[in-house]
Amino acid sequence: MPLDIINDNGIAHIPENLDFNVAFEPTKVSDKKYVINNETGEYLGVVGNTFNCASHTKFFKGVQETIVENLLPAELQDAKVYWKDARNNAWALMDITLPNVKTEIVTDKHSTTVSQRIIALHGIDGSCSNMVFFGAIDFFCTNGMIRGEHEKIRRKNTSNFSMDRFIQDLRRSQQDFYKQSDTLKTWARKNISPVVVQETLEKMFAERKAEKMFSLYNQEADVRGHNVFALYSAFTNYATYADERNGFNLRNTANDTEAVSMFNREHEVAKWIQQPEFKALAA
Repeated sequence: MPLDIINDNGIAHIPENLDFNVAFEPTKVSDKKYVINNETGEYLGVVGNTFNCASHTKFFKGVQETIVENLLPAELQDAKVYWKDARNNAWALMDITLPNVKTEIVTDKHSTTVSQRIIALHGIDGSCSNMVFFGAIDFFCTNGMIRGEHEKIRRKNTSNFSMDRFIQDLRRSQQDFYKQSDTLKTWARKNISPVVVQETLEKMFAERKAEKMFSLYNQEADVRGHNVFALYSAFTNYATYADERNGFNLRNTANDTEAVSMFNREHEVAKWIQQPEFKALAA
């Protein structure tokens, strides 16, 4: 469920299940240690001795404070934060939507409102780096959009990890949403033929995946027209839904929950739009 990002302190409450300190205990292996939930005593994973991390609370509060510092009060109004967790709360994701930081994307067939979206990912079991992605949310279909690999901050949990330095990097790198949205507007004006789209997808993906993605593109093009933005929307549809709506059903394993899998899809899309085939189509 979404929560208002704004409370008396201008910061959203961290969910209770994520609000705990982290402790470590040595293992029988000299270069390994256990990660432990210090509140419950639960063992969360085994990491190397050089592993170091902030608590979820410290990490997410630091990210939120940086966002609040860099936006106007009117831009923060009506903001929402969605939380996801996995791996016994060792993996956590904060997904912020800012509906008042918005722009219109107009094609020759359709228009939609796109608002800023910021995703922060934090792991305390060695399963992922600390990352913040800058993207958008398309309110026509609620497809989440994370743009290219360069639009993220990433730091590993190593012995020299510093939360303060991470926040400094975030403050320096917080993206200009309106400048970024110019790319989406350019894609919306770039008309393309279905034949070229199909050929591009066949170069990017294996046969079955290319077929399913082309079917998704045609669904998007029926609404948005035949343009690069429709293809990008097909990609974000894949990263947003995992059911009969797009044919990309999700298979979970014991260590790969739906939250982790869907985030990995968004990460995939961020890489796809950096591939030479997509860049050539969008140029």
